[in-house]
Amino acid sequence: MEPDLFTAAAEERQEKDPAGSPLAVRMRPRTLDEVVGQQHLLKPGSPLRRLVGEGAGGPAGPSSVILWGPPGTGKTTLAYVVSKATNKRFVELSAITAGVKEVRAVIDGARRATGGFGKETVLFLDEIHRFSKAQQDSLLPAVENRWVTLIAATTENPYFSVISPLLSRSLLLTLEPLTDDDLRGLLRRALADERGLGGAVAVPEDTEDHLLRIAGGDARRALTALEAAAGAALDKGEPEIALSTLEETVDRAAVKYDRDGDQHYDVASALIKSIRGSDVDAALHYLARMIEAGEDPRFIARRLMISASEDIGLADPNALPLAVAAAQAVAMIGFPEAALTLSHTTIALALAPKSNAATMAIGAALEDVRKGLAGPVPPHLRDGHYKGAAKLGHAQGYVYPHDLSEGIAAQQYAPDALQDREYYTPSRHGAEARYADAVEWTRKHLGRKRS
Repeated sequence: MEPDLFTAAAEERQEKDPAGSPLAVRMRPRTLDEVVGQQHLLKPGSPLRRLVGEGAGGPAGPSSVILWGPPGTGKTTLAYVVSKATNKRFVELSAITAGVKEVRAVIDGARRATGGFGKETVLFLDEIHRFSKAQQDSLLPAVENRWVTLIAATTENPYFSVISPLLSRSLLLTLEPLTDDDLRGLLRRALADERGLGGAVAVPEDTEDHLLRIAGGDARRALTALEAAAGAALDKGEPEIALSTLEETVDRAAVKYDRDGDQHYDVASALIKSIRGSDVDAALHYLARMIEAGEDPRFIARRLMISASEDIGLADPNALPLAVAAAQAVAMIGFPEAALTLSHTTIALALAPKSNAATMAIGAALEDVRKGLAGPVPPHLRDGHYKGAAKLGHAQGYVYPHDLSEGIAAQQYAPDALQDREYYTPSRHGAEARYADAVEWTRKHLGRKRS
């Protein structure tokens, strides 16, 4: 339901006397300069700064903004700051629970507020990608007539999830994941600022590191955990938040895992070796340790793609496409949902038949090349698509395999020095068994000698 004048008054009172509000609300930025991260959007003269009236000419640009980025990167915060900076009413709806009826109610209320009180409205619509085309169409009149300043947020690619008419009328801003440094600055500000904890408690380095890990790049999650732990420490009469207090408060133990040190590589190595050894339970354990420690999900996904080729290969040709799809999904959705995708892929790779034949094959071929075993390309295999090639004997005598009933032509393919080299030795595991049969058949029909 749309907030009325009583709600607006309550919000004003909360800002003047925020003591009873959650820490994340008290530390909500009031200006663009207080926003954490997103420096690429906050440069002087940027479209976002012009939208709030900074710079020459005052407010400029479209009356609709689409914020695209991972969860917890400040989409709601930016919408709130725009409303405060432009002195407009702020109304928030979620596409998960709202429909056309609620949207129309807000728009009608915005028109009344503008006409009766001269107060314009910012409508923040979260998860706009969950709206159908018809529901998104219902926003167009309000955008076109500037009845509201629409700020829509999405975690999905707006070029696929937002209708073209709305996208073309909007300023598209892409938000980047918050870094550890961004969140560290936010936590320290909350500890010192009078709006926050006002220096009532300190946070040692190990506790701060664990706060960053459990935050997972989400500013609100970081502040919520800090507030809970600070309350517990003060109740105990402790001047600082011990790591054990934070662990008790958020019910999550600190994982011994340094993303830039030995633990990072040791646990990653153990994950891959457990997959290689087909121990699905051990693989899930190491995956869980990496997730809980706040490891970048894209790093995990890259390791799984490598594993799919290095340790599974043609024993299960679907392993690599699955790992690639997982990497794409992880990049789009982020944590916490990315944990499901990584689990799905880890289980599939651990239980897949294994073969390192492709790994060994390219390794042997590279070794020969590095030793200088190469030689000229046989003349009949060379390019013949230029004038004079025939005079040089290039592409002459080449047999086109598709012209033969068996589809294979017994002619020389490798350079002279490598005619009898066999790099690929397939296993009989899983789907690679058929490749083993194929290799045996083709080498026989090519007249190749066994090395």
